[in-house]
Amino acid sequence: MTGGLVKICGLRDPRNILDVIQLKPDLIGLIFYPGSKRYISNPESLEFLNDFQDRPLVTGVFVNPEIGEIRNISKIIKLDAIQLHGAETPEFCEALRTDNHIVIKAFGIESGFDFSLSDPYRGHADYFLFDTGTPGSGGSGKQFDWDLLDLYHGDTPYILSGGISPDTTILPVSPQMAGVDLNSRFETTPGVKSIDLLKKFLKKFRNE
Repeated sequence: MTGGLVKICGLRDPRNILDVIQLKPDLIGLIFYPGSKRYISNPESLEFLNDFQDRPLVTGVFVNPEIGEIRNISKIIKLDAIQLHGAETPEFCEALRTDNHIVIKAFGIESGFDFSLSDPYRGHADYFLFDTGTPGSGGSGKQFDWDLLDLYHGDTPYILSGGISPDTTILPVSPQMAGVDLNSRFETTPGVKSIDLLKKFLKKFRNE
């Protein structure tokens, strides 16, 4: 496969997180959206992440948050990156970058999606995340039509999400694609990842 960044998202169990870190992903995602089955209601349980000297980028995932909410959680767990799945504005993204966060702006992709909707975020987000459009703001495990990515002509790199599984062998080829986001298709229960399934995919993805 192509290789690139690996983000493993939807983690919340401390022991499982420690096992995932051993796989050396580039980013791990912690979801702070109450509507998610992988919602972290007690960020204090993950304070141990602050003690790692060599850790993946810890990414807080939010849907239409207040900036104060992000700042308060980041005081408990140092968040390196913020992933936004709602109607957040480019100005909101820029404020987070001013706070020294990497910003990932997510878009739900479905038939007829207008990629020009991403244009206002150019220069205000470090990455886009293209996920399957769902009412639940991601995490569906369903794959959108990857041929739609041919319609994206922006220069902001994107992370591919939505329906990638341990059995995926072919990924889109695009100069803008920075990497992949792995979540529900690698789980034993919501929020807990199978290390064996992750290893199976990563061996292929990294051409090991």
